[in-house]
Amino acid sequence: MSTETTASVSTHILDTSIGRPAEGVTISLAARAGSGAAWVALGGSATDADGRCKDLPALPEGTTHVRLDFETEAYFAKRATYDHQQADAQQDAPANRDSGTTGAFFPEVAITFAVVPGEHYHVPLLLNPFGYSVYRGS
Repeated sequence: MSTETTASVSTHILDTSIGRPAEGVTISLAARAGSGAAWVALGGSATDADGRCKDLPALPEGTTHVRLDFETEAYFAKRATYDHQQADAQQDAPANRDSGTTGAFFPEVAITFAVVPGEHYHVPLLLNPFGYSVYRGS
Protein backbone atom coordinates (compact mmCIF):
# COMPACT_ATOMS: atom_id res chain seq x y z
CA MET A 1 0.00 0.00 0.00
CA SER A 2 1.38 3.41 -0.95
CA THR A 3 1.55 6.29 1.51
CA GLU A 4 2.41 9.95 1.07
CA THR A 5 6.09 9.07 1.56
CA THR A 6 6.28 5.69 -0.21
CA ALA A 7 5.16 4.05 -3.44
CA SER A 8 3.75 0.54 -3.78
CA VAL A 9 4.16 -2.18 -6.42
CA SER A 10 2.10 -5.12 -7.68
CA THR A 11 2.41 -7.38 -10.71
CA HIS A 12 0.90 -10.29 -12.57
CA ILE A 13 2.03 -12.49 -15.46
CA LEU A 14 0.09 -13.72 -18.46
CA ASP A 15 1.67 -16.48 -20.56
CA THR A 16 0.58 -15.28 -24.01
CA SER A 17 1.70 -18.52 -25.68
CA ILE A 18 -1.15 -20.37 -23.95
CA GLY A 19 -3.43 -17.46 -23.07
CA ARG A 20 -3.37 -18.26 -19.35
CA PRO A 21 -1.86 -16.85 -16.15
CA ALA A 22 1.69 -17.98 -15.37
CA GLU A 23 1.51 -19.76 -12.03
CA GLY A 24 4.51 -20.40 -9.79
CA VAL A 25 6.94 -17.80 -11.17
CA THR A 26 9.31 -16.54 -8.47
CA ILE A 27 9.60 -12.76 -8.33
CA SER A 28 12.21 -10.78 -6.41
CA LEU A 29 11.88 -7.09 -5.54
CA ALA A 30 14.76 -4.65 -5.08
CA ALA A 31 14.80 -0.89 -4.57
CA ARG A 32 17.24 1.98 -4.50
CA ALA A 33 17.15 5.64 -3.53
CA GLY A 34 18.65 7.39 -6.56
CA SER A 35 20.40 6.36 -9.77
CA GLY A 36 23.82 5.98 -8.14
CA ALA A 37 22.62 4.14 -5.04
CA ALA A 38 23.10 0.43 -4.47
CA TRP A 39 20.18 -1.95 -4.97
CA VAL A 40 18.66 -3.28 -1.75
CA ALA A 41 16.96 -6.68 -2.00
CA LEU A 42 13.59 -6.45 -0.26
CA GLY A 43 12.37 -10.03 -0.73
CA GLY A 44 9.91 -11.61 -3.06
CA SER A 45 7.12 -14.02 -3.67
CA ALA A 46 5.66 -16.27 -6.37
CA THR A 47 2.67 -15.93 -8.65
CA ASP A 48 -0.55 -17.65 -7.67
CA ALA A 49 -2.96 -19.61 -9.91
CA ASP A 50 -4.23 -16.29 -11.30
CA GLY A 51 -0.66 -15.21 -12.20
CA ARG A 52 -0.74 -12.55 -9.50
CA CYS A 53 1.84 -11.78 -6.87
CA LYS A 54 -0.16 -10.14 -4.10
CA ASP A 55 2.35 -10.08 -1.27
CA LEU A 56 5.42 -8.21 -2.49
CA PRO A 57 7.30 -6.39 0.28
CA ALA A 58 6.63 -2.71 0.96
CA LEU A 59 9.02 -0.16 -0.49
CA PRO A 60 11.13 1.84 1.96
CA GLU A 61 10.87 5.61 2.20
CA GLY A 62 13.10 7.37 -0.33
CA THR A 63 12.74 4.71 -3.04
CA THR A 64 13.14 6.20 -6.52
CA HIS A 65 13.81 3.05 -8.57
CA VAL A 66 12.38 -0.45 -8.35
CA ARG A 67 13.53 -3.67 -9.98
CA LEU A 68 11.33 -6.74 -10.41
CA ASP A 69 13.23 -9.94 -11.28
CA PHE A 70 11.06 -12.67 -12.77
CA GLU A 71 12.63 -16.17 -12.69
CA THR A 72 11.10 -17.54 -15.89
CA GLU A 73 13.43 -20.48 -16.57
CA ALA A 74 11.90 -22.82 -13.96
CA TYR A 75 8.39 -21.89 -15.12
CA PHE A 76 9.18 -22.72 -18.75
CA ALA A 77 11.03 -25.91 -17.78
CA LYS A 78 7.89 -27.08 -15.98
CA ARG A 79 5.75 -26.02 -18.95
CA ALA A 80 8.06 -27.86 -21.37
CA THR A 81 7.62 -31.09 -19.39
CA TYR A 82 3.85 -30.64 -19.38
CA ASP A 83 3.79 -29.70 -23.10
CA HIS A 84 5.89 -32.76 -23.95
CA GLN A 85 3.52 -35.03 -22.04
CA GLN A 86 0.53 -33.46 -23.79
CA ALA A 87 2.21 -33.81 -27.20
CA ASP A 88 2.92 -37.48 -26.54
CA ALA A 89 -0.78 -37.93 -25.88
CA GLN A 90 -1.70 -36.23 -29.16
CA GLN A 91 -0.59 -37.82 -32.41
CA ASP A 92 1.42 -35.56 -34.75
CA ALA A 93 1.68 -32.71 -32.21
CA PRO A 94 5.15 -31.14 -31.86
CA ALA A 95 6.76 -32.22 -28.59
CA ASN A 96 8.65 -28.98 -27.96
CA ARG A 97 9.91 -25.84 -29.57
CA ASP A 98 13.48 -24.95 -30.49
CA SER A 99 14.14 -22.94 -27.35
CA GLY A 100 16.87 -24.84 -25.56
CA THR A 101 16.53 -27.46 -22.88
CA THR A 102 14.34 -25.35 -20.61
CA GLY A 103 11.97 -23.97 -23.21
CA ALA A 104 12.96 -20.39 -22.35
CA PHE A 105 14.99 -18.07 -24.53
CA PHE A 106 14.80 -15.55 -21.67
CA PRO A 107 15.61 -17.49 -18.46
CA GLU A 108 14.94 -14.37 -16.42
CA VAL A 109 13.33 -10.99 -16.98
CA ALA A 110 14.44 -7.91 -15.04
CA ILE A 111 12.23 -4.83 -15.18
CA THR A 112 13.51 -1.56 -13.72
CA PHE A 113 11.29 1.49 -13.37
CA ALA A 114 11.12 4.84 -11.58
CA VAL A 115 8.60 5.56 -8.83
CA VAL A 116 7.38 8.57 -6.90
CA PRO A 117 5.95 8.59 -3.37
CA GLY A 118 2.21 8.26 -3.04
CA GLU A 119 1.73 6.32 -6.29
CA HIS A 120 0.83 2.67 -6.86
CA TYR A 121 2.57 0.87 -9.73
CA HIS A 122 1.00 -2.23 -11.23
CA VAL A 123 3.48 -3.74 -13.70
CA PRO A 124 2.05 -6.67 -15.71
CA LEU A 125 4.36 -8.97 -17.66
CA LEU A 126 3.12 -10.55 -20.89
CA LEU A 127 5.37 -13.55 -21.38
CA ASN A 128 6.08 -16.24 -23.96
CA PRO A 129 9.11 -18.46 -24.58
CA PHE A 130 10.61 -16.05 -27.15
CA GLY A 131 9.61 -12.63 -25.93
CA TYR A 132 7.97 -10.46 -23.35
CA SER A 133 6.26 -7.12 -22.97
CA VAL A 134 5.68 -5.02 -19.90
CA TYR A 135 3.66 -1.90 -19.20
CA ARG A 136 2.35 0.24 -16.37
CA GLY A 137 -1.11 -1.05 -15.63
CA SER A 138 -3.75 0.22 -13.28
